[in-house]
Amino acid sequence: MSLVSWLIIGVIVIALAYYVTRMAKDREDGERHDPGLAILEFGRAFPNEAIRALHETVDGNAVFIRLHDGKAGVMRNYGRHYSCHVIQPGRARATSTADGKGFVIEFLDAPTQNGEFSFPSQEIAAEVGLWLLGNYVSAKDKAAAEDAKAGEQPTA
Repeated sequence: MSLVSWLIIGVIVIALAYYVTRMAKDREDGERHDPGLAILEFGRAFPNEAIRALHETVDGNAVFIRLHDGKAGVMRNYGRHYSCHVIQPGRARATSTADGKGFVIEFLDAPTQNGEFSFPSQEIAAEVGLWLLGNYVSAKDKAAAEDAKAGEQPTA
């Protein structure tokens, strides 16, 4: 074979390698930033929980979910699957980051979910913070209601 033939084959191989790697990267990015997939995965993991709203972190590695009953959930993206966790009331601690666009969260029931989560804006971070706070407040309200109920005297 001549030098021109080898050159043409080399160009074709390089173009094919570029195309394959580019398609693989696009597919990974598409999977990471698909809220529809997040909804399906969470529904599969927790079929009795209704989703009201969700927000994705800037890097696409986590999705925070507001549930119908005031609880919250989090999904961590691990490439081809999500790890889903419903945050039980009072079982998460959050500290705001310096820029106000995120949180460092410690999940007491699921330490593997702990981490720093940044959102696209302070408004979204504040909304997710309210979900977490509402989750925490609902645990206190529930405990207070149970205490009050235990202290009530039956009426005749």
